[in-house]
This record gives sequence, structure tokens and C-alpha cells, in this order.
Amino acid sequence: MSTSATLDQGDLEALAASLSGGLLQAGVDGYEDACRVHNGMIQRKPALIVRCRTAADAAEGVRFARRGGFEISVRGGGHNVAGLAIADDAVMIDLAEMKDVSVDPDARTVHAEGGVTWAELNAAAAEHGLAVTGGAVSSTGIAGLTLGGGLGWLMARFGLAADNLLAVELVTAEGEIREVTEASDPDLFWALRGGGGNFGIATALTYRLHPLETVTGGLIAHPFSAAGDLLRFYRDAVADAPDELEIFAGLVHAPDGSGTKLAVLIVCHSGDEAQAEADLAPFLAWGSPLLVDVGRMPYPKMNTLLDDGFPAGSQNYWLSSFTSGLPDELIDIAVERFRSTPSPMNAIVLEHFHGAVTRVDPTATAVPHREEGWNLLIPSVWLDPADTEANVAWTRETHAALREHLVERRWLNYLGHDQTIDAVRAAYGPNWDRLVEVKRRVDPENVFHRNHNIPPG
Repeated sequence: MSTSATLDQGDLEALAASLSGGLLQAGVDGYEDACRVHNGMIQRKPALIVRCRTAADAAEGVRFARRGGFEISVRGGGHNVAGLAIADDAVMIDLAEMKDVSVDPDARTVHAEGGVTWAELNAAAAEHGLAVTGGAVSSTGIAGLTLGGGLGWLMARFGLAADNLLAVELVTAEGEIREVTEASDPDLFWALRGGGGNFGIATALTYRLHPLETVTGGLIAHPFSAAGDLLRFYRDAVADAPDELEIFAGLVHAPDGSGTKLAVLIVCHSGDEAQAEADLAPFLAWGSPLLVDVGRMPYPKMNTLLDDGFPAGSQNYWLSSFTSGLPDELIDIAVERFRSTPSPMNAIVLEHFHGAVTRVDPTATAVPHREEGWNLLIPSVWLDPADTEANVAWTRETHAALREHLVERRWLNYLGHDQTIDAVRAAYGPNWDRLVEVKRRVDPENVFHRNHNIPPG
């Protein structure tokens, strides 16, 4: 915010009169709740919150902020681990009340507003036996996840959320409302599929849907003493996995709060029941699991299985990088580091990239991460702010200990609030220069910079 930016009462009254939504300031009922984002580490106070119900409300908010010299932040689901939805003394464009979801079962498409979560979109699509890739935690907002790429349980079969994006209703830096598609503006549409929130406010998104009602999914948990052997088995067993099979592996804690460490496989098979039974047989037969909870379920339920591990308001600090494979040494280091993790909610997760997500050219969308292999994620989560220093230190030290087995590629939506420009550029990879050119054209003054920013020059 400019040091001279102030809220004029007359301007506020004029803005309020132009909105179908509302305005919130400090001291007004609802303000404190609207300031809360998923990551409890983030405690910021905007000067004004524009509660949007339409794209026109968002456009009015952008024009107001620019006239007054305020910075702008944008909140969809508020799940971003870096807390980019909110900024001190800024105008927050809040899409939380924009919840319309409309499915066209004949065209197999869904049009959803920017405040919709994946739980809400999945439920609407499932009424028609349809689905699309959308994250692994159902309370995540659709807009932020998709603009950052949008990985999930169905990516090996159907590609990323961004690969299924057909159109974006976008509020620009000039406060204009545009419908952006491959036909209307191919460069901007390209940039929106993985370029984050750099190019405007996505007030609605349209996706391609796929026929899918049920999956075979769930958890296979082994004692931590078997962790090294399990991860080696997993590495070899998924080498020829079919598109229908997505398996993440992890070092986690038992959900009962005991602090018991486990080695787990989280499985999702989107094929028919017979194919799922055959493809999952080696994973179900291996070793002596403590728990096997795998079965047929509606796809929307699959997307809730990890929700309890990421409660709203918890403290979060995440680091991730793609790996250069899964050599034994990486596995051994990860297992050893996990022995000393300070929070019973922390984890080390391996996300397998294969199938449809890897059959897209790295420059075909702004998402460059199309190689077969793994993204290694360290999602550290704790409840007591007094434990922040220990957990941040452990996360950083663990990432550093693994560094020789990591490559310079980062997943955009996992970047934290303290990431360097090198980490941001690693998220965009070979697409950086083209993204800069698009940014220069559509937002030359870098109005939308409260993000993992692509400067316009």
C-alpha cells in the first residue's frame, strides 16, 4: 500500500453502493473471521475486504484499490500455504461467497465460481457421474489450485486441473471482465494454466469433465520399521503403473494423536473394479501391514481422505522439490530425518507423476513439470505457535539434507511465503520468459504482485 493510501468515507459509501456483496473493515462484525486463512501462521490485517458476489464486484474492488493506491490481494479458498490471499493494509478481493456451480452433463463441462472448493465442485459433478482432477484435500479452493497447475488423484488418467481448463472469467488489472479461452486470447489462456495469480482474478472457471463415479482407494499402513523397504518396493512397483492407478507414498503419523510413525501408501484406482483388484494386488500383498483400508468409494470421498491431516487454522510450513529418481540414499535420508520430526502432524510425501500428466509438452501450458518421477513434499503442520521455530528448522534442514537428490524444479502451489526468486523461477522453468511477456502485456504495472510473482520487466 502507498504510505498515503487512506480510506475516504465518501469513497467507501460509493463503493458499497455499487456492490451486490459487502465491505468489511477492522471493528466490523465478520472482519476477523474473513481475515483467517487456512495457514494459521499467517496473521495479517487488510485495510478493506470486498466481499464479492459477482465478477462486477471484483472489478469494482480493483478499480477502487487502484484509485486509492492500495495493494490488492485475492482470496478464493484461502488455502495457499504462503498465505498470499491476505496482506496488511491492502484491499482484499474476497471471492468466498461466489459459490455457483453449474454442470452441463451433455457437454461434460462444469462452470464454477472462484469461491468454490473442490468438495463443492466434486459433489456437483458426481450428481451426473462426472469428475475432473482436483487436488488431494477437499477444502482447497478450485481457483488457486488450478492456476498453479492442479495435481491430484486423477492426474495420471485425465491430466492436471489446468489441462482440463476450458475458460476463465478474468478480472484484469484495469478492472475489466474478460472471458479468456484458447480462441479469445491463446497466450493469456496459456499463461493462466500454471502461471498462478499473476494475470488477474479468476472469478469463474470452466472445466472439461470425464465419466467417473467410483474409484478404489484408501490407505495401506506399515510399521515405520518397514519404511525403507516399503519405499524401495513402491519405487519399483509403480514403474509401469497404468494411467488409472495413482499412488502417493508417505512417512506419516497415526491419526490417533499418539505420535506413532508409519510408512503408508495412499492409493486411488479409477478403473473398473476387476482392473483395480488386479493392479492393486501387489501393493496389498506386500509385507505385513498394520492397516489395509482400501475399497470402492465415490470419487468425492477419495478427495477427503487426507482432510483431517490439514485442519483449518493449523500452523503450516511446506517445502518441496522434484527428485532425480528415488535412489536408496534418498530413501534412507528421508527415513532417518523423519525419526526426529518435532510435530506428530508432519509428513514426507512422494507424489508420483506418470501417465497423462507427463504426456503434455512442458511448454504447452505454463506448467513445465511433465517428466515421469516424483515430487517430494514436506508438509509440516503443527498446532501450537510456540512450536514454529522447531518445525520450520526441521523442514528446512530435511530439505537441505535431501538436496543432492533433488532437481531445480518446484511445484508452484507448494512454495511458501519466504521462497526466493530462484525458487519461483524453478516453478515456472522454461516458460519464464514467455510468462514475463504475457505479464508485460496484461499487467504492465504489476498490480497483481501478491503472489509468486512474475515481474513484467
